[in-house]
Amino acid sequence: MAGFDNPQRVLKFEATMIGSDGLPHDKHPHRRLWGTFPRVLGHYARNLGFSLEEAVHRMTEPSARRFNLKERGEIAVGNVADLGVFDSRSIIDRATFADPTQLSEGIDLVIGDGTLAYRERRLTGNRAGRFLRRWSRA
Repeated sequence: MAGFDNPQRVLKFEATMIGSDGLPHDKHPHRRLWGTFPRVLGHYARNLGFSLEEAVHRMTEPSARRFNLKERGEIAVGNVADLGVFDSRSIIDRATFADPTQLSEGIDLVIGDGTLAYRERRLTGNRAGRFLRRWSRA
């Protein structure tokens, strides 16, 4: 695939969405499972100058629209609270091919479906995630 080996080139395309296809139940998952979003926010946005606002946007709203997930993808009254709070000065991935499940740095909180799931480098034990079905386009 042209440009696949050059993420900066791919990020220049307005239609590019940022996501991960990492599988959490693999014995030895790909490092992208733990590191995709912090890598984009830290390395590409902070270190290489890709807009932080554009990075966050491409991780949220376009994917929600593409997969027809209503009430998700943007902060708005009535939408589901799926939020990540991070320090833009320190967020970075730490996952490697040898140790792919290393926690990323700079993530303060993760809220899924309105429930606090991660805080202070620890899971809270609250598991609010659920399977999302595409809503009808009708």
